Amino acid sequence: MRLSRLGYTFGLFKEYIANYVKVKLTYRADFWVEVVSDLLFSLTNLVFIFIVFQHTPTLGDWSESEVIFVYGYFMIAQGVFSAFTNLWNFGDRYIIKGEMDRVLTRPAHSLAQVMLENVDPPSLVSSLVGLAIMGTAWGKLGLAFDWYDPFVLIVMVLGSVLIYTGIYVTLSAISFYSDAPTGIIPLMYNIQSYGRYPVQIYNRGIRFLLTWVLPFAFVGVYPAMFFLEAHRDVFMAWMTPVVGLIAAAIGLAVWNRGVKRYRGAGS
Repeated sequence: MRLSRLGYTFGLFKEYIANYVKVKLTYRADFWVEVVSDLLFSLTNLVFIFIVFQHTPTLGDWSESEVIFVYGYFMIAQGVFSAFTNLWNFGDRYIIKGEMDRVLTRPAHSLAQVMLENVDPPSLVSSLVGLAIMGTAWGKLGLAFDWYDPFVLIVMVLGSVLIYTGIYVTLSAISFYSDAPTGIIPLMYNIQSYGRYPVQIYNRGIRFLLTWVLPFAFVGVYPAMFFLEAHRDVFMAWMTPVVGLIAAAIGLAVWNRGVKRYRGAGS
């Protein structure tokens, strides 16, 4: 039963992607504007790192190339997350405007439908740029390249994406309990930016927050540390997929509970 449902959801994914491509082929300018705006935003953050290192040779005990390496990894994970888990306006669109009623009349899982309706493939361009940045920093640092590194990178990125997804699904599910705009998601978006820098440069309280409360350190520095010889921490790196599964499980549980509580737009 579960396999058939997964197959059905995968079929929906292909249909949604096909429809997305048809729309973007009709409005190509919108597609490229979105791609360019994402790239400019990412490059602005990269320029900020360069500016910081114009005033200091190291950040803590992290060199410029090491910080750029972490930022490149961060871009990969964030790009994949943004492409497939765009829940930014969930409360306004699905709860206040009542589109959740339509979603719940269909056989696929409600969360899968919401995510599929908001796919944003242009965000994957940021992942490709992040991969290029990470590769360039890899070369400058003279890091060894082992045969298993690409497979480890895939596992780490999937873990990071699950962390993103779990956190934002949990926050979006709050809308099932209150239809008033809370402003929590924009706040969380600002907090997640701390994950693009080495968590070791922050004080102990912030390190604890970004590691075990809002684990955005696992979408940047910890998984990247698997590849960085000077800062290698294999245990914390491999905690990334573990924390990702836990965060995703919590998000799904909160979502399912919220859906059961939901009584429709008119209630």
